[in-house]
Amino acid sequence: MQLTRFTDYSLRVMIFLAVYPEGKLARVQEIVDSYGISRGHTMKVVNQLGRIGLIENVRGRCGGMRLIQRPEDLSLADIVRKTEENLALVECFSKNSDCVIYNGCGLKGALHEALDAFFDCLDKYTLADVAAEPRELEKVLQIGSWK
Repeated sequence: MQLTRFTDYSLRVMIFLAVYPEGKLARVQEIVDSYGISRGHTMKVVNQLGRIGLIENVRGRCGGMRLIQRPEDLSLADIVRKTEENLALVECFSKNSDCVIYNGCGLKGALHEALDAFFDCLDKYTLADVAAEPRELEKVLQIGSWK
């Protein structure tokens, strides 16, 4: 299983915001510069994160974004579930499957169990856990170096 680039960027944005100074609005360009990632992809991610209620997007000249919830209240599983479009590991997971061995195959059960275990593991970690070294992340991401 591989997460999409969209989910990868979503997690990066969320980590960035988790260590950003509380009460301040981060800007897309800061995230783009910090990670060296595409502005276009980042804009799409930020817009979607706002639509699904993970961040607040403030428009205007002095606008930006910030987390809606505290990092310790956001599980990684919640973020991945909300940002990953397709969790169908194999064709038979999709609603319109035409797998000829569907009824007699045990693979789907094993893969469902594996996917459940994946999310059970991610449920144990919060955004705060993966941003556990904020000073180091601030330094690496150059947070606070913009004027």
